Amino acid sequence: MADALAKIPDVEIDPDGKFKYILLRVKVKDGDAHKDVVRGTKSAEYHNHIFEKVNPAMEALGMECKCLGGGKMEHNSQEKKIRVFGESTAYGKADHSVSVEKLKTVFTSYEITWSDDTK
Repeated sequence: MADALAKIPDVEIDPDGKFKYILLRVKVKDGDAHKDVVRGTKSAEYHNHIFEKVNPAMEALGMECKCLGGGKMEHNSQEKKIRVFGESTAYGKADHSVSVEKLKTVFTSYEITWSDDTK
């Protein structure tokens, strides 16, 4: 099952724009193996919409999901910058430093910053 966990992408976010994101802990059902993943999209009006989309997909893979918090991202692919900020009313503030470390593994040539700013 740890192989299935390894196949789950660490980061799935929209290629451009300002959008909501959540930090999730994905865990093998009835096991200890887990990893944290970042998901974000403009199509989500609220943070829980992201969770409602991701959770059934993870359950289908034999995983359990827990939302660790949320926030917003500003992704500028032309300038190669991502800014992580804000919080989720429903889930509270994600640990943006953890989210940024995940982003840096995928967007290696980007300037990625985070703050507790709300806008």
